Amino acid sequence: ALGVLPQECSEDSMIVGEVGLNGAVRPVPGILQTVLLASERGVRRCLIPADNIGEGQAVAGMEVWGIHSVEELINCLLKNKAPAVNLSKSRIPITQNKQFSEDFREINGQEAVRRAAEIAVSGFHNILLIGPPGSGKTMLARCLPGILPPMTFEEALETTRIHSIAGRMQPGSGLMVLRPFCAPHHSASVASLIGGGSNARPGEVSLAHNGVLFLDELPEFSRPALEALRQPLEDGIVSVTRVQNQAQYQASFMFIASMNPCPCGYYGSKTKKCRCSAHEIRRYLDRVSGPLLDRIDIQIEVDAVPVQEINQAAPAESSAQVRERVSKARKLQQERYRQEGIHCNAQLDARLSKKYCELDAASTQLLHLAVERMGMSMRAYGRVLKVARTLADLRGSEKIESPDVAEAIQYRSLDGKYWR
Repeated sequence: ALGVLPQECSEDSMIVGEVGLNGAVRPVPGILQTVLLASERGVRRCLIPADNIGEGQAVAGMEVWGIHSVEELINCLLKNKAPAVNLSKSRIPITQNKQFSEDFREINGQEAVRRAAEIAVSGFHNILLIGPPGSGKTMLARCLPGILPPMTFEEALETTRIHSIAGRMQPGSGLMVLRPFCAPHHSASVASLIGGGSNARPGEVSLAHNGVLFLDELPEFSRPALEALRQPLEDGIVSVTRVQNQAQYQASFMFIASMNPCPCGYYGSKTKKCRCSAHEIRRYLDRVSGPLLDRIDIQIEVDAVPVQEINQAAPAESSAQVRERVSKARKLQQERYRQEGIHCNAQLDARLSKKYCELDAASTQLLHLAVERMGMSMRAYGRVLKVARTLADLRGSEKIESPDVAEAIQYRSLDGKYWR
């Protein structure tokens, strides 16, 4: 407008950033999504804040310049030359090199629970841990990031885009390479979990996309907050509608929940007697609704390990050893579903389950018998199939066999013990 720059200098370019009163260009949220949109619209070059350069350069085929000030912007456009910050234009490598604080080798005993956790991570299945206080539920959940498989480039792009829109990216950071682990407090509101605010920003369920959402002490969350999880758990997306804005965010995450079986925590425990009445236990368990429980693939009891077993237990497998098996199973799934637009067994819908979870006569009969005796819903039936598919993948087999189905059925038994 001032005539400082000829109009042709900025042809086929997008310029975005926040300008301070001193002429400095400051970072802004949502740069990755903005550059992706520019690429779809045929824009040739994007000029963005230098602190956002890592996000912008993650978009293949786009020329991205990082700008520090308005003065630098003018000089670069007049000379048609990128600033020095753009010397490295390679994509951000997808690696997982973080050392996690919690390791599976620190968990003594609990072989059944470790097995269930490995299955859940391998297929990205939702899992519920029920047990008394101090039995290791929270520690086990916090060990799971160490066995999560690395993200693919597409998954990293999706995850970074959401965190960028939410303003969670640190200045100078690039593509996220570690799967997110979100653990909100039980006082979290519906808006903080699902998303909201005046600008309909993403909530915890979207920030956990392609990662883990961990709710510790599940019954302590408000009933509206828990019921709001039903749509993202089923559809993998969440719609946030406000008066001034509305948005739809991806929310395909692995849901981990832990809880005590009663207010005192010792109902069903082998080490300590419960002091709660039947009415108190029922009222406590009813805070978790049947529809929400139905969306959890794996339910497992976590009891306290006797002190004798702690001292006598052999050294446990490390997270690195478990992650190696998980990664092999996940690679099988990625290859199998390459043309289907999904990444893992938990994302199978009814059509794809019928195609990829075919059972032989003996397995079919076993599953039908379990449905009749345990009163499973059709949703539970489908989730048992998906878990059985993951069990077969862990064996390296394309064929689901009866032992896979039998083990998957066992992980659906706790709703009958506690909630019926």
